[in-house]
Amino acid sequence: MEGLHTPTLEQFELVHRGKVRDVYAVDNQRLLIVATDRLSAYDVILPDPIPRKGEMLTAISNFWFRTIAGDHRHHLLDEPLPEGLPEGFHARAVLTRRLKPLPVEAIVRGYIIGSGWRDYQKTGQICGIELPEGLRQGEVLPEPIFTPSTKAQVGDHDENVSFDAVIQAIGQPLAERVRNVTLDVYQRAAEYARKRGIIIADTKMEFGLDAAGELYIIDELLTPDSSRFWPVDQYQVGISPPSFDKQYVRDYLDTLDWDKTAPGPSIPATVIANTVEKYREASRRLIG
Repeated sequence: MEGLHTPTLEQFELVHRGKVRDVYAVDNQRLLIVATDRLSAYDVILPDPIPRKGEMLTAISNFWFRTIAGDHRHHLLDEPLPEGLPEGFHARAVLTRRLKPLPVEAIVRGYIIGSGWRDYQKTGQICGIELPEGLRQGEVLPEPIFTPSTKAQVGDHDENVSFDAVIQAIGQPLAERVRNVTLDVYQRAAEYARKRGIIIADTKMEFGLDAAGELYIIDELLTPDSSRFWPVDQYQVGISPPSFDKQYVRDYLDTLDWDKTAPGPSIPATVIANTVEKYREASRRLIG
């Protein structure tokens, strides 16, 4: 099965081509966002697509927007998609409000893993937040923490920053709103997912503003691309648990002699097939 890596929609203006999503202008008020099958790892877009990944990401993200996050403003519009889209695009495209993105990645961590674990080993902190001594890799934190990062351009690397840096970038009232919404959505989603056999260890959200300054959740929400999903029945403290997300691909890449810069290496067919199954299983558990 072939995947959709770099499509072209000539009837719309391409506003932005991100790591996974292509954004087109429908008009001055609306955007068409297409989730491709591209996969990025270590902020590098890999050459091989993951077939149907964009469809699964769209289904999962739309589910969260309309359920757990339904009482927060978000970018989805309850309108039909534009006519004339190519076959197969309807399952991976959404129509959204045209908003001004905030220059920050809103990250919440419920468990200590990844870059947070590495920072903790060096300093005992994550993003300036002091944590208890003696935490082990993969351990649940006393409470979820908001650990933002910069919003890097394609090909650049995000960097963890303190909450004070977010305040300097967007102002304290808006920074606090972003933090509060991020923590609220994460905590409710984590409770829901755990009942369905998935631990959401951490997740990344993005936000934008409309012309009136109202805050909206944008981009994607609680997908295997923006989150770490662990199976409850295989979770174990002290290791990096198996996952339903792209960590599986990262683990493969870590076995290569690759310096984590573009161009990214090709991925074997078996790794692609296994990754497809992991995304499919996450989708099945969360939304059926």
